[in-house]
Amino acid sequence: MSTALLLTLIGLALADSTSFGTLGVPVVMMLASDRKQTGRLMIYLATITVFYFLVGVALMLGLSAVMENFEYVLQSRTFLWGQLVVGAGLFLLSWRFDSKKQKKQWEPKLGGPGTMMGLALTMGVVELATMVPYLAAIGLMTSAGLTPLQWGPVLAGYVLVMVVPPLALMAGRGLAGQWLEPKLAKLRDWLLRNAASMVGWTLAIVGFFVARDAAARLFGWLG
Repeated sequence: MSTALLLTLIGLALADSTSFGTLGVPVVMMLASDRKQTGRLMIYLATITVFYFLVGVALMLGLSAVMENFEYVLQSRTFLWGQLVVGAGLFLLSWRFDSKKQKKQWEPKLGGPGTMMGLALTMGVVELATMVPYLAAIGLMTSAGLTPLQWGPVLAGYVLVMVVPPLALMAGRGLAGQWLEPKLAKLRDWLLRNAASMVGWTLAIVGFFVARDAAARLFGWLG
């Protein structure tokens, strides 16, 4: 696996880490609970991480089967030009997203482990249709022809990178709660207020990486 592909996957994972399910919900939950309930947040994050990993495995296996039958088509210049156009289109589409209206504040109902797992699975299913960075990463790994022994650890690393920001915030809250609490509140309000803009940024990042991958294979850039 090339360094360029690895850096691209890291960039997509960081874009995925800003989704409402992986960052917004944990931040809101942190402010809705005390530090003694961090175990529930860990259950939420562990569940959504495993969920995304299993979805990724299913997609990789399915796309691998498609690649075996249509590898020539997917590696053709016609397909790569189409990928380049799609990437550029996603980048341009990102400019249509904006958040100018204040979003109503959402407060989760914290419960036991079952409730946290249910909330994580619900958020995962809800966000499946908007997992553009994840789908792009799956497509790039598949087109690179990685074997299961190669993409398995990479996929696991991808989903772990997705939950690094909330884990870092949880650690920071435990170490500097009084100092960090108001900043978390501002972050929560910003996330709720700018949800649509975050979608726009995600589309822009994904569009860039998809177009860049196509250009690299078409013209030999950063290969």
